[in-house]
Amino acid sequence: MGKNDKTDIGEFFAIFIMGLFFVIIHILALIFTGTFQDAGMEAFEDKESVFNIVYILVIMLVFTLAILIIAKYWKKQVIQLVILGAIGYTCFYVLYPLFDIALLTVASLFLSIICSIVLIFVLVKYPEWYVIDICGIIVGAGAIAIFGISLGVWLVLILLIVLAIYDAISVYKTKHMIDLADTVMDLKLPVLMVVPKIRHYSLIKETKSLKEKLKENEERDAFFMGLGDIVMPGILVVSLYTNVDNGLSLAFATLIGTLVGFAVLMVFVMKGRPQAGLPCLCGGAIAGYIISSFVLFGEIKGLTFNF
Repeated sequence: MGKNDKTDIGEFFAIFIMGLFFVIIHILALIFTGTFQDAGMEAFEDKESVFNIVYILVIMLVFTLAILIIAKYWKKQVIQLVILGAIGYTCFYVLYPLFDIALLTVASLFLSIICSIVLIFVLVKYPEWYVIDICGIIVGAGAIAIFGISLGVWLVLILLIVLAIYDAISVYKTKHMIDLADTVMDLKLPVLMVVPKIRHYSLIKETKSLKEKLKENEERDAFFMGLGDIVMPGILVVSLYTNVDNGLSLAFATLIGTLVGFAVLMVFVMKGRPQAGLPCLCGGAIAGYIISSFVLFGEIKGLTFNF
C-alpha cells in the first residue's frame, strides 16, 4: 500500500468520523429536549417572535467582530478567557438539568459546577483534540436542544438561510472566517471539531496556522469543522421534533438531509481549500425537511407565523 493510499484511507476515515459527530450530537440533542423543556430552559418566551432571530444575529456579529478586533490589536489570551468562560457556563447550564433527573437539587448544582470546572481545567492544561471533541459534543448537543426548543420552525428556516449566506460571504469574499478559524485553532478552543487523518496526531503540537498551510500548499494532518456547522442544522432537527405533531420522522429526515449536504460539502473539501460549510449543510437540512414533509404529510408541516 503506497503513501497516497494511506493518506486517502486516513482522509476518508476522518470524514466518516466527522459525519458520525453530526449523528451523535443531533441525537443527543433530541434526547436532551424533553428534560430541557421540563426545566424551562427555553431561551425566549415567545418562540415565534421574529425579534428572536434579530437578537441571535446581532449577538453573533458583535461577538465575531469583538474576537477579530481583540486578536488583531490585543492579547489573544483575552479571547481564550472569554470563550472558556462561555463554555464553562454552557456546560453547567446543560449538565444541571440532566443531573437533576436523578439527584437532589443541591447535589446536581454541586456536581454540575465541579464537572464544568474540571472540563475547563483540562482544556487549559491539556487541549488535545479528543478533549476538545468531548467538550464540543456536550456544548453542541446542549446548544442545539436549547435553541431548538426556543424557536419556531419558520424562524429556524430564516436563521439557517441568513447564516448560510453570511458563511459564504465570510469565507469566499471577506475571508474573515478564515482569520477567526486561525485564532481559535491557535488558542486550542473547543469551537472546532477535530478528527486526525494520521496516527499519533497531536493538536497541541500543531504550530502552523491554517493560512500558512494554505500558502505553502501543505497537507493538513487533521480534519477541522466549526462546531457551528453542526449546531445550526441541528436546531432545525430539534425544532421540528418539538413543534410538529409526530415530528420525529421529520427530524430524522432533516438529519439525513444534513448528512447528504455534508457529503456534497466533502467533495469540495477534498480539493484542499477552505469551504463554507453552512450553504451545503443548511441546504441539505432544509431540503430534507421539505421533501420528507411532502412525502409523509402531503404538505409543509410546522410553518406557523406570528408577527
